[in-house]
Amino acid sequence: MYHKSLLPNGMRVVSESIPYVKSVTLGIWVGTGSRSEGQHNHGISHFIEHMVFKGTEKRSAKDIAETVDEVGGQLNAFTGKEYTCYYIKVLDTHLELALDVLSDMLLASKFDAEDIKREREVVLEEVHMYEDTPDELVHDIHLTKTWANHNLGRNILGTVSSIEKFDKNLINQYYNEFYTPDNIVIAAAGNLTHDRLEELAERYFGKMQGAKQQRNIVAPTLLPAHTIHNKGIEQVHLCLGTIGVPQASTAIYPLHILNNILGGGISSRLFQSIREEKGLAYSIYSYQTNYSDAGLFTIYAGTRPSNMMQVTELIWKNIDDLKQIGITARELNKTKEQLKGGLLLGLESSSSRMSRIGKMEISLGKHVTLDEVVAKIDKVSLEDLKAVGDTLFAPETVCFTALGPITEEAGNALKRV
Repeated sequence: MYHKSLLPNGMRVVSESIPYVKSVTLGIWVGTGSRSEGQHNHGISHFIEHMVFKGTEKRSAKDIAETVDEVGGQLNAFTGKEYTCYYIKVLDTHLELALDVLSDMLLASKFDAEDIKREREVVLEEVHMYEDTPDELVHDIHLTKTWANHNLGRNILGTVSSIEKFDKNLINQYYNEFYTPDNIVIAAAGNLTHDRLEELAERYFGKMQGAKQQRNIVAPTLLPAHTIHNKGIEQVHLCLGTIGVPQASTAIYPLHILNNILGGGISSRLFQSIREEKGLAYSIYSYQTNYSDAGLFTIYAGTRPSNMMQVTELIWKNIDDLKQIGITARELNKTKEQLKGGLLLGLESSSSRMSRIGKMEISLGKHVTLDEVVAKIDKVSLEDLKAVGDTLFAPETVCFTALGPITEEAGNALKRV
């Protein structure tokens, strides 16, 4: 049910037909995000994402919103480190309207000076709001130290000083460099045919021209760090990280399983030992972050200052047990079923299926079927888990970040390596 084609101008079109639904989700994926930026325009990918909604030559911002609302549709966008996505979900009868609206937004946005001025204030408020969300902020601080002096280590929003410099010239310069047909994927899933999608894509995007400028991409180097960020809040937020794997690595499947066992859900070792058995944290989990040429594995916990030492010790105990005692065959089989169930249940909507095929094409340049993913999960052995687990949290790859009301003495006591 998956199809891919290439428009004459180099734009890729991918689709997945789901004939039993009444919706279509259309996404325009652009191969640029905060990783593509420089110091002078840090945050501009996210800013352009905002500006695209502010009006075109034929539609005002209100017109865009009303056009989608009138058919019961949903319109939104998001910016990542390596890509930006604009998407719309509508009834299958409104596929052409979705192409019309998104193409107008992406190809004919005015980037008006007054709109830029107003939106700059909105984004600055978003930056300040983020500063007041410590359970999210700690992850950015952690990345900044882990991948210091690399674009992947910087946040997506930008800084107050960089955002204040954004103007029409800077926006157009960045837009013209990265918003090119060979750097865009049109992805759609739902009750549609690929031929119809390709026909509409050629009609609405076929005249777009240009080619992305080639750049030398340098992978980040992980820098071991122990960071204490004192902040007058109620909780201490902890991140303990180590080197992970890139998106295309074959080790990503064993690492998925290890992550699930260690801290990927409510039955995980971290959740059970720290929250359920000890009651020391409300939020405790692990996750992996994967990019084109790098990855991180991170454990997060939020707890009271009086509990941070015990929580940190229990995290390390779980890591040591994982590495020294290992995983049982029962845990492996149970986790495989959890992952497969979560994967399949998570793809029951046109939105999730569009996101999957679009992200794969923009990130990997290929499609991996669900059957292939399930087969790779099933193939993971206890030996594979041990080989990957042995590489995690080696002393030279450990990064620790704590945010909250922490004294220097307490911060030093948190050091493990």
